[in-house]
Amino acid sequence: MVDSIMVEPSGPLRGVLKAPGDKSISHRALICNALARGEAQISGLLDSADCRSTMCCLRQWGVEFEESGDRVVVRSPGQSQFQPPNGVLDCGNSGTSIRLLSGVAAGLPFRNQFDGDASLRKRPMRRVLDPLSRMGARVSDADTAPFWVDGSAGALSGFDGEIAVASAQVKSAIVFAALRAEQPSRIVEPGPSRDHTERMLIAMGADIEVGDATILVRPGAELEPQDVEVPGDVSAAAFWMIAAAMTPGSEVVLPNVGVNPRRTGVIEVLRSMGATIDTTNPRAVSGEPVADVVVHGSQLHGTMINGDMIVRAIDEIPALAVAAAVSQGVTEIRDAAELRVKESDRIATTAELLRAMGVTVSEQDDGMRIVGGDLRGGTVDSHGDHRLAMAAAVAALAADPESGPTMIQHAAAVDISYPTFWRDLDALRHVPAL
Repeated sequence: MVDSIMVEPSGPLRGVLKAPGDKSISHRALICNALARGEAQISGLLDSADCRSTMCCLRQWGVEFEESGDRVVVRSPGQSQFQPPNGVLDCGNSGTSIRLLSGVAAGLPFRNQFDGDASLRKRPMRRVLDPLSRMGARVSDADTAPFWVDGSAGALSGFDGEIAVASAQVKSAIVFAALRAEQPSRIVEPGPSRDHTERMLIAMGADIEVGDATILVRPGAELEPQDVEVPGDVSAAAFWMIAAAMTPGSEVVLPNVGVNPRRTGVIEVLRSMGATIDTTNPRAVSGEPVADVVVHGSQLHGTMINGDMIVRAIDEIPALAVAAAVSQGVTEIRDAAELRVKESDRIATTAELLRAMGVTVSEQDDGMRIVGGDLRGGTVDSHGDHRLAMAAAVAALAADPESGPTMIQHAAAVDISYPTFWRDLDALRHVPAL
């Protein structure tokens, strides 16, 4: 496994690149179809370490998977027939796996022990465990993994109230538990988060009503297996959007990208910085909005990223900070304290990355202030964070050619969400001008 990689500065990026399958939708396609009895086919599934963690856990409950390329057939006995796992449910590095599956476990009549790698063991879990406990599941008193969830005490009660943070993972965990409760649940979001879980469950027959900030879940409906075509991941495509947008002369086409309005904050932020981004051929695929994204390079300028935009672009903030580093003027990122509890402290590690490449950055509790200028090649550490490794690569492409290449340490972290990242980077760099 590659541990470090050298990335040379690049000229304009050109070409057509198919983004990998959406990671969030891939997880949910696996989990939601596992809850239903029967068989479903998922095409375009992201083959990454995180999604394999979800599959491994579901297998321990008795779900079967048949794989052929990027197509996976899910065969499940249904949640009511899940069996106790033979050991710990190891979620690896995947926060999505451990939080969403905790919600499923709350509705199972046996104890499930969850754990993960060293990074996942640092991430906060009370935000999920506390609401599950309120619904009647027994949970361990741990703040982080390892922890257990036990639904054997009896039927769950409905959930009624506001969740602690605007988080699709927390919301989804409660929704999954609510499907097995005795009473309806009313879940109030403090801000808009990804709605892939609600969309998919509604398509499968769940009795879920979605309002502006409230989700009503009525238990009892039988879920039907649903074939899913997974669109391209906007969070993965974002690295190429940003790399192209901040390099004049670039032209990159990203076909079949998911453009769910709760995920397109990165496009809106880039446009606010002066980027030229077009979305063409809009359509719906498996209940999700999809389009082709076309990006032309230009000189960007600083902007303010805050409020609800943070929630809608939370995974893209490290790469957007790279765009800010080569923009004219100052960019402020605020209201982003949630970045402190990701795979790394992404405020601290992003600031460290930019400083190592010659950028003036001042760090705040909930964000950072970035003074645009020039990037210089150097040595940077991803800290095992997949999005930091990819943001570093984008920064390396835009570095002053006279400053030399950038060495990215712990570059293999990209396998968590985008195993073909380095191959795709090379493909865009070596397309000749038309």
